[in-house]
Amino acid sequence: MHQLRFKRMLFMLLAVLVALWATGISIAQDSPPELPTATESGMAAINDIEMYYATYGDPNNPPLLLLHGGLGNADYFVNQIPAFSEAYYVITADSRGHGRSIMSEQQIGYALMASDVLALLDFLEIDAVNLVGWSDGGIIGLHIAIHNPDRLIKLVAYGANYNPSGVKSDVGESERFNAYIEMAAGDYVRLSPTPDGFDAFLANIGNMWATEPNFTEAEMGSITTPTLILDGIEEEAIYPEHDLEMAKLIPNADLVLMGGIGHFAMWDKTEAFNDIILDYLGG
Repeated sequence: MHQLRFKRMLFMLLAVLVALWATGISIAQDSPPELPTATESGMAAINDIEMYYATYGDPNNPPLLLLHGGLGNADYFVNQIPAFSEAYYVITADSRGHGRSIMSEQQIGYALMASDVLALLDFLEIDAVNLVGWSDGGIIGLHIAIHNPDRLIKLVAYGANYNPSGVKSDVGESERFNAYIEMAAGDYVRLSPTPDGFDAFLANIGNMWATEPNFTEAEMGSITTPTLILDGIEEEAIYPEHDLEMAKLIPNADLVLMGGIGHFAMWDKTEAFNDIILDYLGG
């Protein structure tokens, strides 16, 4: 039955991709809006670091946690926060060593960053959240779905992988990805309490990327959280076949591959990205 369901899902996916291709979707990036005024923001004492966080919208709304990708920061969701905070209590955070958050002497890893996220939720007195993770943020979401499913309502993972084989071998040759790294380096200098520490930070997180994540097929198959595997068909970093594999391994997962877009859909195709996520969370 699971194989039959996957074949039906794949058939529907291909039909959607054909429809998207026919619309001639471009990857032109619009100027991002201003971040709205945060409901609350500050530095939380989490594990062995201080972690920056900000919240937006009505605390009585369902909670929605946004987790950024590697080298990034919470403000990279500037195109999502205004739209998402209309119906959700949006929480953003800078992962350890990223943005305004402190980096300790520990080797960064997905388990450690997931522990930081759970400690932040405890700090904010939030039992469970919807989680939208981009790239590394999506991997953190998968880790929580495997090990702490009671803390999640729904999970959306964009541009994530469950083992290193999912990362394209030529990602280092991508002009777009290299431009992102250059931008992130500038943002690090602007935001970090240790602006001269980017090289050490990059070496630390690079060690993680070379060896993690390493979720087993059994662990992926144990996920009970309603999960959307979301990505762009023109990914610079992740093989689309890897997205298909993850959606097949996770019971009852949904899969959407956006046409005409790669790793940065939240900037390059904001409206479609936001609509897919809001439809999934509300459906």
